[in-house]
Formats: sequence, C-alpha cells, structure tokens
Amino acid sequence: MEIEILSASGSKPLGKIQVSPDSTIKDVKDKIHQSIKKSLYPDRQSIKLEARGKTLKDEDTLKALNIKDSSKLYVKDLGPQISWKNVFLAEYAGPLFIYLWVYQRPWILYGAQNSVSKEVVTVAAACWTLHYGKRLLETLFVHRFSHGTMPLSNLFKNCSYYWLFTLYVAYHINHPLYTAPCNTCYYVGLAGFIVCELGNLSIHLLLKNLRPPGTKLRRIPVPDGNPFSLLFNFVSCPNYTYEFGSWLFFTIMTKCAPAGLFAAAGFYQMAVWAIGKHRNYKKEFADYPKGRKAILPFIL
Repeated sequence: MEIEILSASGSKPLGKIQVSPDSTIKDVKDKIHQSIKKSLYPDRQSIKLEARGKTLKDEDTLKALNIKDSSKLYVKDLGPQISWKNVFLAEYAGPLFIYLWVYQRPWILYGAQNSVSKEVVTVAAACWTLHYGKRLLETLFVHRFSHGTMPLSNLFKNCSYYWLFTLYVAYHINHPLYTAPCNTCYYVGLAGFIVCELGNLSIHLLLKNLRPPGTKLRRIPVPDGNPFSLLFNFVSCPNYTYEFGSWLFFTIMTKCAPAGLFAAAGFYQMAVWAIGKHRNYKKEFADYPKGRKAILPFIL
C-alpha cells in the first residue's frame, strides 16, 4: 500500500512510500531514509499520525494503528543525533581526567604554591576516580539503553555540566590552602561513600538483569536478595538515592562547599527524573507498590 509522508512542521508533502500493512514504524523510517531523504536517517525521525500528535513507537505496526492505503503520516526531523553510550562515555571520561590533572596541582591553576600533603586529598582523588571509572565501565558493560540516541546538543550540555563542576570541586580540594575536616567527618564520609557506591552498582546490575538483551521489556523492579536492593521497598529509583548519597558523603568527607553544591545540583536533577519514572511506573503497572516514594524514603 502507498503512504504519503508530510513534514510535521508546516505539513509540507515530502513524498510517498510503498509498505505492507504488517510493516512497523521502524520500517517506515527506513523507507523514508531510503526513498525520500537520505540525510533523514531513522534515529533522526519522529513519526506521528498528526502534525502535532504523539510520537509513534518503532514496534507499532501500520495495521494495529489502522493505517490504510493512501493514509498520511507526519515526520519530524529531530536534528543531528548521537548515541546515549557515546554521550555517557564523554561526560564521564572528562571528570576522570580533569580531576586527576588538577590533583597534580598544575602551575596554571595554583602557580608555585603546589605542595599539599593531606591524606584526605589523596583519598578524595581515589574516590572520584573510583566513581567515574565505575560509571565508564557500567556504560560499556552494564547499561541497556531504552533509546538509541539523543540530540547532539545534549553532548555539549551534559559535558559542560560534569566537566565544569569537576574543575570547580577539584580546584578547591587540591588547593594548597585547603583545610581538612575532622577525623570523624573524614571516616564517616569515606565509609558512607563506599557503601553508596556499592549500592549504586548493585541497583544497576539488578536493572540490567530485569531487561533481557535486545528487548524493551519493562517489569516492576523488586529486591533480588542483595541487601543493597532492599531500598526498592521504599523508593522507585534507588540508584539515584545511592548516587546522591555518594556525593553527600563525599561532601562530608572533604568538607568542601563546591562538592556540596555539586551534590545539591545532582539531587535536583535526579529528583526530577525519579518523579517522572515513579509516575510512569504507577501509570503502567496497576499493581505497582503503593508505599514507594520516588527517590527519598517516606519523603519524596
């Protein structure tokens, strides 16, 4: 059957494609790329039933959507895209290398005053390296992304956030005039940081095992026997809870105000994501646990 493709912005006719009733929206995207506009590769397209309508899922079939011969579909150009994996690798590699560079106290930042011999400074660098090294390995071997790509502009936005905050935090902790915290703060902060890092990794592994490879299957996440996963009894996104905990304890360990600002900014963004995911869970699953909060047990 023949489908007419129009631009979602202005409803300008772009061309026509030949498909079968059993074709999926992914097949439609491939046809548009092959027959209408080579630069409009599938990941760059958003297909809709109406110009201002909802984006259709790749796995939806034309038959299920009641699309017949001579029907119209609208395509929106999402702009240049980049894979989620590449964005994650870039935004996490930057903090790792920037912090270790500042840890060496380069003259361009500190001049001739470059002698710091505090144990907490070295441990903070190790913790930072551990965190972002873990993130890079998780991106390569653990995370399964539900979406293949994101707008290229996100690369610059995300990298700017992580890289500049890293420079801000690292500059203060490695400064020759940096004042170390009390021993209690140091040890409590270090212990809390390690626990939260292990918790965050445990949740990421659980979420990986929840979705079979190559699928978009969604199930209600529940504790899997790992004690760190028990936080699922209280919140929908314990990975964010542990992530915030890591930076909260890092702030306690270093007594560094910029680190606290980084923790607060991260918590705000993760809270927004967690609330959205929590709302989607409740909408998608009728039997979703009612006692869970989004990110903070009993609070938020």
